Amino acid sequence: MKKQFHLTKEGIEELQSELKELVAQRGPIAERIKTAREFGDLAENAEYIAAREEQEKTEGRIAEIENVLQNVEVIKKPRGDSKVQLGSKVTLKNGTTKEFQVVGTVEADPMNGKISDESPIGQALMGKKLGDEVEIKTPTETATYKIAKIS
Repeated sequence: MKKQFHLTKEGIEELQSELKELVAQRGPIAERIKTAREFGDLAENAEYIAAREEQEKTEGRIAEIENVLQNVEVIKKPRGDSKVQLGSKVTLKNGTTKEFQVVGTVEADPMNGKISDESPIGQALMGKKLGDEVEIKTPTETATYKIAKIS
């Protein structure tokens, strides 16, 4: 059974944009490989080896993105703000304020407030309601927050 990937519309658009950029790089990479081949012995040709490695990396990422886009399920904007679900934006307070958006694993970007529903913080938030207290454990601390807003 194929894995379903949960992404917001914005996440899908970002992946499609990255895919276009990677596909556009195929030509220049192929040209570098062709030019490097002309330098002679391929076994000791650093330019050729570097270009082939870049090609492999690019083709791998293209395949990965295509797989995600073929098996994507769009995270619909949550109906109402009664409880935390995929796509919810959550504001937590305990003296300090933290804001997170709960997204699928592919789209997760903790440094920008997008946390995976499978992460410890995401798991702690899922299904909680406005006003609920949530204990969040991170490697550096364990803190209790109150859900101040769900949107």
